[in-house]
Amino acid sequence: MVLKSTSAGNVSVYQVAGTNVSRALPDWIAKKRKRALKNDVEYQNRIELIQDFEFSEASNKIKVSPDGQFAMATGTYKPQIHVYDFANLSLKFDRHTDCENVDFIVLSNDWTKSVHLQNDRSIEFHTKGGIHYRSRIPKFGRSIAYNSSNCDLLIGASGNELYRLNLDQGRFLNPYVLDTEEGVNSVDINSVHGLISAGLEDGTVEFWDPRSRHRAAKLHVADVLGENTQVTQVKFRNDGLNFACGTSSGKSLIYDLRNSTPSIVKDQGYGFEIKKILWLDENKSDSNKILTSDKRIAKIWDRNDGKPFASMEPSVDINDVEYIKESGMFFMANEGMPMHTYYIPDLGPSPKWCSFLDNVTEELEERPSDTVYSNYRFITRDEVAKLNLAHLVGSKVLRSYMHGFFIDTELYDKVNLIANPNSYRDQRERDIKKQIEKERESRIRSTGAVTNTKIKVNKDLATKIQSKSGDSVAEGIINDDRFSEMFSNPDFAIDEQSHEYKQLNPVQSTKDITTDRPRGLTAAEESDEERMRGDNASESEDSEEESEEEDQESKAQKNQRVQKEMERLRRKKQEEADAKKFMNEMKVRTEEEPHQKQSESFGSQVKKINKISKDRNDGSRLRRHARGEAELTFIPKKEQKKKEVKFRADDDEDPERAQNSGRTKQRFQGRRTASKNSFRGM
Repeated sequence: MVLKSTSAGNVSVYQVAGTNVSRALPDWIAKKRKRALKNDVEYQNRIELIQDFEFSEASNKIKVSPDGQFAMATGTYKPQIHVYDFANLSLKFDRHTDCENVDFIVLSNDWTKSVHLQNDRSIEFHTKGGIHYRSRIPKFGRSIAYNSSNCDLLIGASGNELYRLNLDQGRFLNPYVLDTEEGVNSVDINSVHGLISAGLEDGTVEFWDPRSRHRAAKLHVADVLGENTQVTQVKFRNDGLNFACGTSSGKSLIYDLRNSTPSIVKDQGYGFEIKKILWLDENKSDSNKILTSDKRIAKIWDRNDGKPFASMEPSVDINDVEYIKESGMFFMANEGMPMHTYYIPDLGPSPKWCSFLDNVTEELEERPSDTVYSNYRFITRDEVAKLNLAHLVGSKVLRSYMHGFFIDTELYDKVNLIANPNSYRDQRERDIKKQIEKERESRIRSTGAVTNTKIKVNKDLATKIQSKSGDSVAEGIINDDRFSEMFSNPDFAIDEQSHEYKQLNPVQSTKDITTDRPRGLTAAEESDEERMRGDNASESEDSEEESEEEDQESKAQKNQRVQKEMERLRRKKQEEADAKKFMNEMKVRTEEEPHQKQSESFGSQVKKINKISKDRNDGSRLRRHARGEAELTFIPKKEQKKKEVKFRADDDEDPERAQNSGRTKQRFQGRRTASKNSFRGM
């Protein structure tokens, strides 16, 4: 994705949104061409800064609310009003009207109150809930302006009257009767002292004072230019002294209200009428810029000397231009479906609601190519002679253009290699080197390690991503501009010792928590532990060889380790001998048992079994076999209850007898009983 940009001098103008196509394809054609859209350059390079920033046919007017948080635009077809919310970068709502909009103004600080001049001689007042009131004027309106000091709504129409509608009283007042037989093209009010200006069709500008309701002055613009022209646009500067007007011949004039001669005259160069004039006073860095626009181009130039600064020239006709305060962004209503958005960084920063635009303009800027066409290369006549292609001049292979020819790129590469053998050799060496580098990269990548030189921090994270997603995905993430700083900027390094990291990535303990008692070591483990201790001792000996005082201690440790090793070997041999003896005895016993049973009688075998068994006092018999098995036989008997020995009176005299027999009654007759049953114990 790239941003279309134009450069005049050192000033870059970026086209952030909008295409240069006036009309889109019908829906039924677009459905068939969905597969071909991936090869469409316009479709690939589209950027939607604000969603649905377009109309079905064309847009007429666009304005930004005074608080700078919303934009209101009118367009067709069908006639409708769109309100866009900058906080969400999307369309807030759309509202349809009966007639097409000619001009409108926003009365409130946000979008909730607005006045719309329709092309059917009607004036509509819109609020948050929809249309609030509708009124009519005698003739077709062309421009409106609002005087906040006395709540007068001024409407310029096709007649010689400037209509006044007082919004405080809710009624029309006497109109301003102009000194002309033709209509009013534009109306503007000075925000400093309230002077009213009206640009007329006869090439003059009339100034009216709202306090006296009389004409203050009249400016003859056509006589100054010496041509028959109309004044199509008027605009006051916020300083109260400067005034600009545009004519139907494409010229813009800047006046000082104290002088009837223009300080500068600027020609657009196309001969079309001026549609918009904007004083860029909100630009804090340079407030001497002014914008003038016709239907072909919008130019920004210096108001003091007329030096051009930048220009915006779409391929569709321009209807209106709106400037966003304290920034370098412009909205443009035009005859195409999408409305355009332009951004000039040298004029000011991007608005707060799209501050990210400063970061992506330079990255996504479209770089100009060296060739005019991608499949052809331009060569001069001298290059034709060097390549020995003079005999092809006049054929279809070489297409003449200005001072040279166009030749197919592939054909040029082949002819250049034939004419310059050294270049062919160099090209071959470059291809071989490229192939070697490619194989080297693949060989390095096959090891499974991330070898990107951009990785300076979080290498473990990069390796983890590579193991889960693969080499291609990991490389794409690392090279992505959105995530590249995570692997290059030390500020994004992951601290594995931090408390937050340990909470998100808990580590399982390696301690055995199944039992609290330490498990005993086996003979092999004991020998290994002793060997390790011996190794540790040897390591400590190596580190202490430098000191002569510790030589005796190291010798003693060595002797002790040798003795332990010999003891371990002796114990191991003894265990092996005992195990071998036990196995031999078991083998002999298992071999002799069948022969003994065949030679012995049945009675002797029974006596031997009885000898093995043991009688117990309770009448049960426990029999143990040779293989470790045990057999218990017994006769079940009913458990006898012990007879209760009653307490007798003579137990008090014989304490031992009472203790052996047990008591069921209190020892002393005078002791109180805890039972509530008084008959108990009688």
